[in-house]
Amino acid sequence: MSTKRNILPKEKILVVDDEQDLLDLIAYNLKKQGFEVITADNGKEGIQLALSHNPSLIILDIMMPEMDGIEVCKVLKKNDALKNKPIVFLTARGDENIEVQGLDLGADDFLSKPIGTSKLVSRIKAVLRRYRQEQNQIDILQVHDLTIDRDRYIVLRGEEEFTLPKKEFELLYFLASRKGKVLDRQSLLNEVWGNNIYVIDRTVDVHIRKIREKIGEDYIETVKGVGYRFRD
Repeated sequence: MSTKRNILPKEKILVVDDEQDLLDLIAYNLKKQGFEVITADNGKEGIQLALSHNPSLIILDIMMPEMDGIEVCKVLKKNDALKNKPIVFLTARGDENIEVQGLDLGADDFLSKPIGTSKLVSRIKAVLRRYRQEQNQIDILQVHDLTIDRDRYIVLRGEEEFTLPKKEFELLYFLASRKGKVLDRQSLLNEVWGNNIYVIDRTVDVHIRKIREKIGEDYIETVKGVGYRFRD
């Protein structure tokens, strides 16, 4: 007697890079790990494929013809179906400002070329694990006069509605879910960006400043010399 097995669909990864050799190498190694892979060699095609295939994760080169990776990321983050999908930047540029810009847009990791394929696969799996964990968190968090809605990635205060970029939203959610607890910058970096991603402490400060500009100064308190606390 035979029994039917439920076969889970493969997670789909979109890789966008204008270096064909690297594109083929990444695709080959991801397929070996059981992923479905779609590829594009320029930014405009990458956007079209993202819209038509709805991938689980997107890998973007920075310097590409037609449209660079930063511009592609901006377009994707404006799309309701794609705005919360994990994005990993892969680039040969060692420019800290570009890195900060990409992370501020909501990118989940930033990897520098050249990178070993085993390390790349490991980092991609880590990003996907964090993404799955985020999807399993409480959809709506009520704290003080704020409603933090993970399903729609919006923050409500009465009739006011605030839309925050992904990392600002995740940072606010993490602080609010631990109301009254002081959290140092490294803990915030590890929880929101991941402990295997190199991000400077200033990134947390910049995101906190932007959150305060949008929802007000009264919610997140600076604990001098330590970090931040969502007021109890």
